[in-house]
Amino acid sequence: MIDLEPIARSDAPLARRNPVAKLAAALLFAIPLMATLDPVAPAIAIAVELAVLPLFGIHPRVLVRRAWPLLAAAGGVLVTLVLFAADRSGRVLLDAGPVLVTSGVLVTALGLVLRLFAVALPGVIVFATTDPTDLADALVQNARAPARFAIGALAAFRLVPLLGAEWQMIAMARRARGVEAGRNPLARLRLFASTAFTLLVGAIRRGTRLAVAMDARGFDSGVPRSFARRQHFGAADWLLVVGATALAGTALAISIMLGTFRPLIG
Repeated sequence: MIDLEPIARSDAPLARRNPVAKLAAALLFAIPLMATLDPVAPAIAIAVELAVLPLFGIHPRVLVRRAWPLLAAAGGVLVTLVLFAADRSGRVLLDAGPVLVTSGVLVTALGLVLRLFAVALPGVIVFATTDPTDLADALVQNARAPARFAIGALAAFRLVPLLGAEWQMIAMARRARGVEAGRNPLARLRLFASTAFTLLVGAIRRGTRLAVAMDARGFDSGVPRSFARRQHFGAADWLLVVGATALAGTALAISIMLGTFRPLIG
């Protein structure tokens, strides 16, 4: 089952910051890194992200457990570029028939993999240190987001852990009926697709029931809502946003100074 609760120490300096401030800082830190293909800027960004982990109260081992899907995505990017990259410039490192690996391919793959981690890790850190209810309250109070959107997103976020439990229930129910793939990879693929479709249908039905229940309780009445917990956006939160923007700009500036900056477009 997926755990979406905060995993950081609540007394950590940056973990205590306003959820909207942390989300804005993550976006402003990650977006500039999407404009470049060079490996220097994202490498600096990753070093900064790992350096501030203690300030968020997160142990590196816990972060690895949360971010393990990124490793699978990085492997997929590497394999795809090795097999299908159009630019084969540079020194030939491996020539095995259809598989041609050059230094240019590896540099491009390294840049994309590092950028993947640099862009995704801030989001992982923010959601690992933020209570979903506090985030929804802060979106309404500080970002002026519609209450219907924020509360609906909170309800959906809270239901995500049920998907893992339902997947296990569907698999066990089919196994009890004798529906198994065995060692056949095609049968495994068909069974996976069938289970995923069943899970999707169940999620849509639950979402529809939840939407009707929320409307019946007046969540879309237009009446101003009160808040049990006030979310304050202070000077320290502004400092976090400005600091994240400055660090992202510094990483890009160092990349340009070293002459490795390669824009994504052009």
